[in-house]
Amino acid sequence: MSEHASEPTLDGAELDAAVERVERELGRLFARIRIGWREAAATVHPDLQPLGYQVLVGIVSGEATTAGQIIERVQADKSAVSRQVRHLTELGLVDSVRDPDDRRARSLAPTELARERVAAARAAYEQRIGARLRAWSAGDLNHFAELLDALGR
Repeated sequence: MSEHASEPTLDGAELDAAVERVERELGRLFARIRIGWREAAATVHPDLQPLGYQVLVGIVSGEATTAGQIIERVQADKSAVSRQVRHLTELGLVDSVRDPDDRRARSLAPTELARERVAAARAAYEQRIGARLRAWSAGDLNHFAELLDALGR
């Protein structure tokens, strides 16, 4: 991965302690991410839940515009996604449109309001996280990205 890959490996109690620390720090990071999603959701609409925000981001980005794609992206069950999509539609953030190639299928499209509010929420989040990350060296950022990639595989 980087220059750190050549360091001697830990064993026994040192390794266990290092693994425990990583797990603890990941827990803190995930908690902070959940707080960020909750804050971002509230920025979009006060009644929007964090899962609804994640669904909306997928729709706005174009990465998930069908129910199946959304389910895969957010790893939630069909009924939870269906409720969130219905709520997003009621809030005027998403439109359901017929697929021109398959009239039985529907895809989801963000409204202009959704695009504006998600952009504002993402800008606020990126400003917070960006301020922290910009204090790191390019080497540290690249190494961190490599480690996250390896952990996520």
